[in-house]
Amino acid sequence: MKKPKLIAGVDEAGRGPLAGPVYAAAVILSPRVPIEGLADSKKLTAKRRDALFDVIQRDALSWAIASASVEEIDAINILQASLLAMRRAVEGLATQPHEILVDGLFCPTVSMPARAIVKGDSKEPAISAASILAKVARDREMYRLHEQFPRYRFDLHKGYGTVVHMAALAKHGVSPVHRLSYAPVRKILFKNQ
Repeated sequence: MKKPKLIAGVDEAGRGPLAGPVYAAAVILSPRVPIEGLADSKKLTAKRRDALFDVIQRDALSWAIASASVEEIDAINILQASLLAMRRAVEGLATQPHEILVDGLFCPTVSMPARAIVKGDSKEPAISAASILAKVARDREMYRLHEQFPRYRFDLHKGYGTVVHMAALAKHGVSPVHRLSYAPVRKILFKNQ
């Protein structure tokens, strides 16, 4: 019997925020254990994502989560940092896939064939699973950063440029976990110098 072709779905979370690392995940779903309710992580409630996070980690054939730091984002830009996090996730898989399917327009540099699929997180279950792992892992990191830097309320906005976040930035200045290459952060940094 021919072994099934192993496909890893890959997605990232956190390209837009002004603070915190960017996360990526790679998931190879098991053909024998289907996971119900997979969808683009942005379309799911936080509670549903958390539940699926555990199910994916339990039932997927292989999964890995990786990140790129704020320093890496500032050094190489957010797109390159996202691709770096994706490559790290793919390389972290215990099982080597035959092909990777990536959400969006760009593929990381990896040793196997890779295809970018626009809106892949709503078309390919493995990408949906990866989007859920990346989003939940990043949100949990932002809760951890909130403990370290409570004034910025990362627990509320996860680093996105909301009114609350911008007000905190204006009042308290830039933290060590803010992305200095992002225009709104740079503006405050230069204003305060």
